[in-house]
Amino acid sequence: MQFKPPKSWEQRLGADVRSVRQNLELTQAELAERADVSTSAVKYLEAGKGSSLATFTRVAHALGRDEWLASFSPPEATVSPMALLRARRDAEIATQRVRHPSNTTRPT
Repeated sequence: MQFKPPKSWEQRLGADVRSVRQNLELTQAELAERADVSTSAVKYLEAGKGSSLATFTRVAHALGRDEWLASFSPPEATVSPMALLRARRDAEIATQRVRHPSNTTRPT
């Protein structure tokens, strides 16, 4: 997989946002109002000039493109971190040597 510089991603996402907005026949101002962001934030996003994650999230939701956001979701944890710690602790306790007090007095 070839690495794309951040600017390429910003331009690609901006173009996708613009395309969906235009297909929905929305102006930038209408999208901004729906997303509760400024019109200039939408302009910057579409131009690929950088945007905050909060702006992108709001715009994607306003466009009905929550699947864009779902692709960023981390996998759900299948193992509890606390269960792992408990298992590690139990394993360490089980492998510790049993120490017997030394017998300091010897029979003569």
